[in-house]
Amino acid sequence: MKTIHFAVVGGDMRQAKLAELLAADGHSVSTFAVRAAAGERLRPMETAAEAVKDAQCVVMPLPISAKEMILNTPLGEGIHMIEQIFAVMRPGQLICAGRVSGPVYELAAKHGLRISDYYAREELVVANAVATAEGAIQLAMSETAVTLWNAKCLVLGFGRIGKLLAHRLRGLGAHVTVTARNHGDLAWIRAYGYEARHTEELAGYLGGYDVIFNTIPARVLPEERLMEVGKDCLCVDLSSKPGGMDFIAAGQLGLRAIWALSLPGEVAPVTSGIIIRDTIYHILEEERSLCG
Repeated sequence: MKTIHFAVVGGDMRQAKLAELLAADGHSVSTFAVRAAAGERLRPMETAAEAVKDAQCVVMPLPISAKEMILNTPLGEGIHMIEQIFAVMRPGQLICAGRVSGPVYELAAKHGLRISDYYAREELVVANAVATAEGAIQLAMSETAVTLWNAKCLVLGFGRIGKLLAHRLRGLGAHVTVTARNHGDLAWIRAYGYEARHTEELAGYLGGYDVIFNTIPARVLPEERLMEVGKDCLCVDLSSKPGGMDFIAAGQLGLRAIWALSLPGEVAPVTSGIIIRDTIYHILEEERSLCG
């Protein structure tokens, strides 16, 4: 694609690597509230207004906001409201961001801005699920005293992450049980050779596992279910907020429980940056096509 001016505003290591990748591709990149390696084509700015001034595409974090319409800036300093960023942009500017909520869409419309959610794109979500599955396995390997070979693993949920995680666990020689609510999914689980359980019918079956991975963003592991889990079992919650596990109860019960949010950004920031970059390129290509 032809070279353009990007602004990368906020974010974690994924956005930092993204900025460097865009600059390496020959684009002009300005950044704000994210630390990336400065260079001839990559310039950190002191204010959001400077960063977005001439940008043809403003890239914002995944998720765009951690809470209360505050820009997600784990690598930046200070607190920046999303409305403050939008207010210094010019009408018609394109924003690419991840996990965009209804209020953020409304705020963008109020300022006459175009916003595209790159996390709503299938090509990104699938690739992101691969990184999440690999990160979950890395976490399980580092946090347990047993090999995943011959380990008893339970995967709650048969969505993108659940499918990829179960496949990789089986490849490592684990004994894999997968849960789902949909009878069609349960049929596929059995067809793949995994043991199948209905997500709503776990009572009495949660003991004896070495690792339990949850991918369902709903409270599927409340206190009464966690009471069945063995003390040596590692519980890894891969779901987004509000999460699927009662962590307070897990702590009181003495269980090892980890809420592994944003794993791709932690375990594979370069790959994650590439995934976001490629998805943004697809969005820009489609924008050009729509505009003729």
